[in-house]
Amino acid sequence: MSFTVEVLVKGKEDVVEKKIDFEGPEAIAWTDEDARHVLELALRTFDEVQNPETQERSVSLRGFSWIVTPVSEGVVIAIEIPSGAVVAGPFNADVDMLTAMITRALANTQSTEQVH
Repeated sequence: MSFTVEVLVKGKEDVVEKKIDFEGPEAIAWTDEDARHVLELALRTFDEVQNPETQERSVSLRGFSWIVTPVSEGVVIAIEIPSGAVVAGPFNADVDMLTAMITRALANTQSTEQVH
């Protein structure tokens, strides 16, 4: 499946939109691990937009605020970090189900190198 990631870097006026290919099931069938991977893809995309000359780095799933919110095409995951914001989706999923899934995924994540 694929989804869109919109990136707004603090201090910039333009939103950058990227199409992401996710080698996993549709959101309605995600596991906690799938949700964690989508968050990592979204944050990695933010890092690529913010630091286009830097090689790909691992991401840390901490130090940000997030919310799952409904839109006309399903739901999106909105992430706010000190250096900007990311919106990933839309996904065909229930708000409460995806919120619970992300909460569990973040509670069970061990951090690696932080990029935001």
